[in-house]
Amino acid sequence: MDNALGAPQTILLLGGTSEIGLAIVTRLVGPHTRAVTLACRDRGTGEQAAAALTLTCPDARIILSEFDATAHDRHQELIDQAASEMGDLDLVILAVGQLGDQTALECDPVAAAALWDTNATGAVSLGLATAARLRAQAHGTLVVLSSVAGERVRRSNFIYGSSKAAMDAFSQGLADSLIGTGARVLIVRPGFVHTRMTAGMKPAPLAATSEAVAEAVAKGLRSGSRTIWVPGPLRFVFMVLRHLPGPIWRRLPL
Repeated sequence: MDNALGAPQTILLLGGTSEIGLAIVTRLVGPHTRAVTLACRDRGTGEQAAAALTLTCPDARIILSEFDATAHDRHQELIDQAASEMGDLDLVILAVGQLGDQTALECDPVAAAALWDTNATGAVSLGLATAARLRAQAHGTLVVLSSVAGERVRRSNFIYGSSKAAMDAFSQGLADSLIGTGARVLIVRPGFVHTRMTAGMKPAPLAATSEAVAEAVAKGLRSGSRTIWVPGPLRFVFMVLRHLPGPIWRRLPL
């Protein structure tokens, strides 16, 4: 359970090599932290992340766990195992996702479906498995890394954007289902973030860093927010963009 100051004592990062996810963990760990589990597919990169985290939080147990976002039949087992090793899960961060190349994906339906399986379908099985555990505990928070790309899907990346739209919609419903249980969901909608995944791409306006997302998440957890945008002004930008007529929306260089 969160300590007296509201800081999580146990953290599970689903997507244990995610730059944004690791930035959030690094921002939140401290003397109060008992254990952190990094659930990842690439064990080598996961070991590097675990070593760096140990330097930041030397008194906490850092656990590596094998994880595949598309192995839906193993997700409940993964969540239960993390709880068995760490105790109650105070904070679970869902930080899985693929961006992909839009042009290539349009020519490869199998690859496009695989991206959706990671970004959207995986979020369903992971979200429900996590919610079951948090509901049983009667406390805990699931942080879902969504994207502004799902607010209104653009022609230039509609496969990725539509998968994030599905993930975001599911997460909103999941948050509603947990009201009154003591558990909750925090949905995070970043814009362009400078990471390995976006390296070489032209930054969009109001681009952010992983550290900026982490700081926003820390504030959102403290305030009990349900949804946050990073940076904050994107909320108002999309209030306008969401309602633009289609012919105008399609002409925008987005």
